[in-house]
Amino acid sequence: MKKEVVEVPGFNMPVLPNGKPAVPISLATKAGGFVYVSGIPPLIPETGEFVLSDIKVQTRQSIENIKRILEAAGSSLENILNVHIYCSNSGYFAQINEVYAEYFDVEAPSRTFVTVGSWMMPFDIEMDCVAIENYE
Repeated sequence: MKKEVVEVPGFNMPVLPNGKPAVPISLATKAGGFVYVSGIPPLIPETGEFVLSDIKVQTRQSIENIKRILEAAGSSLENILNVHIYCSNSGYFAQINEVYAEYFDVEAPSRTFVTVGSWMMPFDIEMDCVAIENYE
């Protein structure tokens, strides 16, 4: 079995002034029927710029980004097995859950919520996940 890097058309990650990626990661990789999505912040895929707004808007953007990446990988939000949420402030927990429940309800994936001690970039949330590929 070989790892495959998932290409997501039109999804631009932030770059440094020299044009190199700000962070050396793949948006997602897959192998063995599983899709692994990297920590995805609330950024605008077309520009690579961060959404600097309230936590609900940031949460929605992060989930929409994950949805787009999973679809490019041949999966979907419904196929997510596990989610990790990293947040700058535990006080946002209820607001994040409010938006999260719009996407995941009765059969929600397993999940971990982690408050981070410091953040290296100007956003308040990042999510990663593991999903299975769609099977017909």
